[in-house]
Amino acid sequence: MELGQGSLSGKRIMVTGASSGIGAAAGRLFAAEGAAVVLMARRAEQLGALVAEIRAGGGRAEACVGDVTLARDVARAVATATEAFGGLDGAFNNAGWGTLGSELHETDDAVFDRIMEVNVRGVWNCLKQQIPVMLGQGSGGAIVNTSSTAGLFATGAVSPYVAAKHAVLGLTRAAAAEYGRRGIRVNALMVGSTRTELMEEAIRKVPELELAATARAIQPRLAEPVEVARAALWLLSDQSSFVTGGAVPVDGGSSAV
Repeated sequence: MELGQGSLSGKRIMVTGASSGIGAAAGRLFAAEGAAVVLMARRAEQLGALVAEIRAGGGRAEACVGDVTLARDVARAVATATEAFGGLDGAFNNAGWGTLGSELHETDDAVFDRIMEVNVRGVWNCLKQQIPVMLGQGSGGAIVNTSSTAGLFATGAVSPYVAAKHAVLGLTRAAAAEYGRRGIRVNALMVGSTRTELMEEAIRKVPELELAATARAIQPRLAEPVEVARAALWLLSDQSSFVTGGAVPVDGGSSAV
């Protein structure tokens, strides 16, 4: 089955960070490809509008307002998938947070804590809640975690973000190794600079950031959110059935040079 022809037909997929950017693009795309989607984010209004949009187009979607740093909220989103759609076949653990920062020795401890909570604890909470459901179904599943080129090398991002995205890749590989023989594939997207709300806000504050963020890439531009979503789509589909434990670059070639 070709991508664009119902490649997620019949699958039940959870997406975090779904109210904007990559997560919202993924929700639209996965639903268009036939998935029933549970969309999780903190912003109720944006999330509700996205679910309404998907349903108006004939797709199946449920909203779950919550924070990935809270295990109980993640558990509620997983429960929504099982209650509304009968189970969970895949997850795109995309929620993340970063900020413009200073040098390591000048970075506030609260910034370190928040970055770790959202980017690492958030993925941890999701894996902890999603994997038991997939194991219980006995049919396996696929999970995609959003890391970053900052998870491969020091990109110039604030140092806690670099550390956090390295940790996401570590969790991804560990989970892939632990659960692969039971049919659960786990991969990470190593995402380059992307035109999200956070990036747009940062560029408004520091206009020269866009050039700096894209200078390293072979394709020197910001990714569009849907370009990242398409990579997640492939990893969640049966097209990537022999891919697990991977660090898949979606970065315009910046990690190749």
